[in-house]
Amino acid sequence: MRVIPVLDLQAGRAVLARGGVRGGYEPVESVLVAAMAVGDAVALARAFRERLGCDECYVADLDAITGGQPHRALVRTLVDGGCRLLVDWGVAGPASAAALLAEGAARVVVGLETLPTLGALEAIAGAIGPERIVFSLDLRDGQLLVLDLARVGARHGPDLGLVDAVRGAVPEVELLVGGGVRGREDLERLVDAGCDAALLATALHDGRVGRGDLDAVRRRGPASLEDRRHSSDSR
Repeated sequence: MRVIPVLDLQAGRAVLARGGVRGGYEPVESVLVAAMAVGDAVALARAFRERLGCDECYVADLDAITGGQPHRALVRTLVDGGCRLLVDWGVAGPASAAALLAEGAARVVVGLETLPTLGALEAIAGAIGPERIVFSLDLRDGQLLVLDLARVGARHGPDLGLVDAVRGAVPEVELLVGGGVRGREDLERLVDAGCDAALLATALHDGRVGRGDLDAVRRRGPASLEDRRHSSDSR
């Protein structure tokens, strides 16, 4: 299973998300970088690669998601540093999706939170190709707004019941899960639940998940598609 660190960008800084209440986010203080690099997204991305061996990063541009200007220059800098970026900046149509790819994003995150209609998702897929899209099923306390915003940074653990339901309903899709991962045991549970990747932030920054933990779960993979389908059919 892949582990993908998360960078939440706000006002030019990397901030630590807690519970989805964006007005209270503070610049990231992380064991991965020096104290002088508080909130330094570029330094954090470098640490993800060099210290944790992660070559992907999920970037949530909170300013763009809430209607402000996207962090174009910062996204380009992160791309130039060698990160494969999955970026959410509130894409709502083909034009903004194409613009994000032009900045160097590897994949465009289309969030349910900002998607105007499901027809818009179909239009985006038609314009840039479905393989370039990550659809974010945004939730709050388990309700549709897989990423449960209320669990982010809250150390409650991922909602494995929801994960199991989604995996059973669509065994063929790539499943990335984020929100509330507390440590290696949660990561192993996500592997067992058939997840392809886990999104992490807080547990990396406070040191509860380190390189050894990541290497251990990387050696384990989710069930094969055939096994997933068999499990789904037997429900």
